[in-house]
Amino acid sequence: MTAAPRRRPTLDEVAERAGVSRSAASRALNNAPHVRRDKREAVQRAIRELDYVPDTTARALATSRRNVAALVISGETPSIFADPFFARVIVGASAALEDAGLHLMLCLAAGERSRRRLEELLRARGVDGVMLMAVRENDPVLRIVGETELPVVFGGRPVGFEAPWYVDVDNVGGARQAVEHLIARGRRRVVMICGPLDTQVSRARYRGYREAMVLAGLDPRPPECGDFTRASGAVAMAELLNRHPDLDGVFAANDNMASDALRALRETGRSVPGDVAVVGFDDLDIAKITEPSLTTVHQPIQALGREMAALLVRLVAGEEPNSLILPTELITRSSS
Repeated sequence: MTAAPRRRPTLDEVAERAGVSRSAASRALNNAPHVRRDKREAVQRAIRELDYVPDTTARALATSRRNVAALVISGETPSIFADPFFARVIVGASAALEDAGLHLMLCLAAGERSRRRLEELLRARGVDGVMLMAVRENDPVLRIVGETELPVVFGGRPVGFEAPWYVDVDNVGGARQAVEHLIARGRRRVVMICGPLDTQVSRARYRGYREAMVLAGLDPRPPECGDFTRASGAVAMAELLNRHPDLDGVFAANDNMASDALRALRETGRSVPGDVAVVGFDDLDIAKITEPSLTTVHQPIQALGREMAALLVRLVAGEEPNSLILPTELITRSSS
């Protein structure tokens, strides 16, 4: 009786034996540079113990290049690409990728269907790497990118997920400087319009607000959260006026929300900056045309996109670059 042929061990079994994820095992097998030494050695040891023989066809596919990088926005609607913030990011990323000979692919990962398409794209290695932005805590996209064998660069650090490579701005320092500016203008009852608190950017900017208030011996108030849109700024401002009618300073976590906070203040008869001083964050074009013009924290948005792409290009080329935090700067205008 002829013995049944011995079943070949799988890459999943190698990963399990090595105590690493499947994607880490694949990267180690393909000699990718962005694998920690201890993980690489564990995978090699598991390969020897299991007598694993890789599929040469699969390895050839894994090492092929598409010359395409994906910018993935985990947003709610396609209109997010029209947001001036993301438009600047796209300009910066596109320029850096063009210099490196890579094309830019834009992907929106909002619902289950779009996330499934993204997962299929990454599994098929339809791109050489991913830039990921606007993720929230427990975002399903984090699982998808966590399983990919491709390099991933985050724009901003996610909540509850250790990003190996990211480009961020000094959100805490910028927010602290904004609130310190309001305090230096004599404001003592400063409130904050925040973004969604399941995002790292919102938590960091709220932390900066709290630090500035506590260091000045003032009482930080709970934030009113918007969603970074102009309309949500007006709603949040109305709620804050209802809760704190004696407020004399407002820090808004972005310029979109700040612009309609100004409108809401004007509609209730408050003068800016006479009764209430206002500071935003981003330094978008809208900050120059609000009435009055908006004091804001400048962040280098286009440079954020450019540096994300440059970091990804280096990873695709097999280098081991470091993550980056970009500086911010207070721009004083008439609203404070």
